[in-house]
Amino acid sequence: MKQAAKFFKVLADEARIKILWLLFNYRELCVCDIMTALGITQSKASRHLAVLRNAGLAKDRKEGLWSYYSICPVEDEIAKTHLKLLQKNLSAHSAAKQVVEKLDLWLAQKQSGKAYIVRGKRRLPVTAGRSQPS
Repeated sequence: MKQAAKFFKVLADEARIKILWLLFNYRELCVCDIMTALGITQSKASRHLAVLRNAGLAKDRKEGLWSYYSICPVEDEIAKTHLKLLQKNLSAHSAAKQVVEKLDLWLAQKQSGKAYIVRGKRRLPVTAGRSQPS
């Protein structure tokens, strides 16, 4: 019962549901991709990703200064069933489509070398990485 309660508590946040939706649709995303798609800061994105990682729903890997996240296969039947249901229901939701469209635009800008993130007063260029559609 505790495992089920922990799982549903993780899903009780809109930003985490959006992050899961993005990870359902892409094999791997860097934190800057998620920040841009959701319009949140790096610290908020990292905090939500840490919650997903600690719950066993996402996994990360480091490449230099960049952190990349992907869906982690779950063993728990309750989690597996509800994640499939969540994915199916979100696919028909207009807000979920908008988040993916925003991410697609960002990834196209990254690919063309026109993407940047703002840190303080500095604009830092972001180049295409390993964020790939699934």
